[in-house]
Amino acid sequence: MAFVRPRFSQSTLGMALAALCLAVSAFPAASADDHGADMRALRVQEKLRTNIYKAYFPDLATARKAAITFHANLLESQYDNGFLVLELTPQEIATLRSFGFRIESAPEFIQMRDDLLNQIQQAADARQRMGAASTDVTVQSIPSYACYETVEETFAAAQAFATANPTLATWLDVGDSWQKTQGLGGYDMRVLKITNSAIGGTKPRLFITSAIHAREYTTAPLSLEFARWLINGYGTNPDATWIVDHHEVHLLLQTNPDGRKKAEGGLLWRKNTNTNYCGATSNSRGADLNRNFAFQWNSTGGQGSSGNQCDETYRGPSAASEPEVQAVQNYVRSIFPDRRGPNVGDGAPADTMGMHIDIHSYSQLVLWPWGTTSTPTANGTALQTLGRRLAYFNGYTPEQSIGLYPTDGTSDGPSYGELGVAAYTIELGSSFFESCTTYNNTTKPKNLPALIYAAKVVRAPYQIPSGADVTSVTLSNDASGAGVTPGTPVTITASATDTRFNQSNGTEPTQAVTGAEAYIDTPPWSGGAPIALSPSDGSFNSTTEGITGTLSTAGLPLGKHLVFVRAKVASGQWGPVTAQFLKITNVVPPGNNETEPNDSRGAANAVSTPGSWNGAMSASTDNDYFVVNLPAGKTLAATLTPNSSSDYDLYVYDAAGTQLGKSEKGTGAVDSVSVTNGTGASAQRFVRVKYYSGGTGATNGKYTLGLNW
Repeated sequence: MAFVRPRFSQSTLGMALAALCLAVSAFPAASADDHGADMRALRVQEKLRTNIYKAYFPDLATARKAAITFHANLLESQYDNGFLVLELTPQEIATLRSFGFRIESAPEFIQMRDDLLNQIQQAADARQRMGAASTDVTVQSIPSYACYETVEETFAAAQAFATANPTLATWLDVGDSWQKTQGLGGYDMRVLKITNSAIGGTKPRLFITSAIHAREYTTAPLSLEFARWLINGYGTNPDATWIVDHHEVHLLLQTNPDGRKKAEGGLLWRKNTNTNYCGATSNSRGADLNRNFAFQWNSTGGQGSSGNQCDETYRGPSAASEPEVQAVQNYVRSIFPDRRGPNVGDGAPADTMGMHIDIHSYSQLVLWPWGTTSTPTANGTALQTLGRRLAYFNGYTPEQSIGLYPTDGTSDGPSYGELGVAAYTIELGSSFFESCTTYNNTTKPKNLPALIYAAKVVRAPYQIPSGADVTSVTLSNDASGAGVTPGTPVTITASATDTRFNQSNGTEPTQAVTGAEAYIDTPPWSGGAPIALSPSDGSFNSTTEGITGTLSTAGLPLGKHLVFVRAKVASGQWGPVTAQFLKITNVVPPGNNETEPNDSRGAANAVSTPGSWNGAMSASTDNDYFVVNLPAGKTLAATLTPNSSSDYDLYVYDAAGTQLGKSEKGTGAVDSVSVTNGTGASAQRFVRVKYYSGGTGATNGKYTLGLNW
């Protein structure tokens, strides 16, 4: 099996961006001068909206319910400081007070908003003075938020992926935005489909929508970052590689592109831009696309959406009246089969494939259906299990999507409501004005692993999350790096756990890990041959287990192979696979050789990169030390393979000499120790090989020490 790293360059992106600009300019539209005047007027209107408040909550549970119910009003969620920032009417203030909230004005938020509006307007004025057309409708980084791609930049990046990697990515036109249907410029509704089209078979599908609410800046950039991880990681990251080979990921990056352009101009724009609602020049015009879906549209007696055209949750005049919603519904129905019955109480079969995630901000929540009622769905237990898995990665609160009162007409309607596909809403971050520093250092690294996990379990999302997670896989003899020659036995070392749930809102039961197995090249769902793995401590009896085994490389062709590893729990449920590369080469890779004297921690051989070391016990009193600077959060996996007639033992210590782990198996047995650096900084870890019995000297005292992290 050969992997080719995808091609992607700045020149490719530049060509795609140029092509996109030409395409956009070809759309019939108002003149740049008209658009500039419209945006100036809308910014003036925006500054008149001063009914913005800090709502101090009585407790976190109520705060999170309010963040769901008042999502259309929410501008910041300052949970640590005890308040939410909301745009509120007097009636809404009275409602929140009835739930125990204390309301104060929020002049500092209003000032931040006005400062941004002034900055954007000044930039537009400067361009106009230079004779340039207003770039409010073309390509520009959002002022002060360069980490958030504009609609055009998003489309150009997606097109560049498809152009440079046609086997892995396709850029699909699935409909039109409202403005485009009216000949007022606008955009195609486009999906970036990622899968290796050269590999067939039944592939489960993960569908992700983002930016359905225009002002939620972080959502589309996160989806685009996930696309980068998949495509740029193909052939270099084993998990990205197998996901792209065997699954499909569909990304509707900009679900509300017309509205997004308004938000990029500094407006707190939520809805689409349909001028038939609330007046053609109002900055409250449009329909809330996430209240316009056909399933259970307007089904909660006015509690879950509004019939007022100027309200932020205006549901539209009829179910799925908006072209953006029609595009989403049609696409969902085209990629997922119907596996749920017609009644609200019906559930989908446990083996249903596929998942839909709708990414929003800014409440720090992981949500699942129903939002119309507090009664769980028939798949509620399984949805909760996966929700708690996803929330493990980002640290958000997992809960059913019912707030202080219901919502209706939401995006999970066609996916779960109609078809039974597991559906989630992830609410990112805490602020409309989330800085690029916060996004890059917190929001993105917390949520990207959640999307990766979703892509791993999408083959059976109602089942696989109940199995154990394999958190690391390493191969001895630098088999994932320089490689090994055919016939070289390779020791596999892994870790599996059933503890990775977010337990902040209820308790998910955990089970002992009871088995593990590996597959080479052909995964379990394709009929691969399992290779049984053993517990490192001799018994499968804990919720977290070290795992080891030996892979035979005899008969494997030259090149890079994938090793899939999975583990099961006491119920018999297998968890998702985690992969590692196995490279077979016809050239004996050079080894790292132990350098004497290294008989103490002070004289330890420094190991700077993962790999294998060749050493020898020179005498029965010999101790060989190696030192690794282990990065924060990383797990050091040490594997000691003695010669067949000897018994050497393996120990790991911290810098103070405290023993962190040991393995003392018998003659010829492989010893394995895994330790994790749980500190916030790099830390020294000393690995000791100690003679116990058997051979000594350069010939009879040989061993191999694998160090991976």
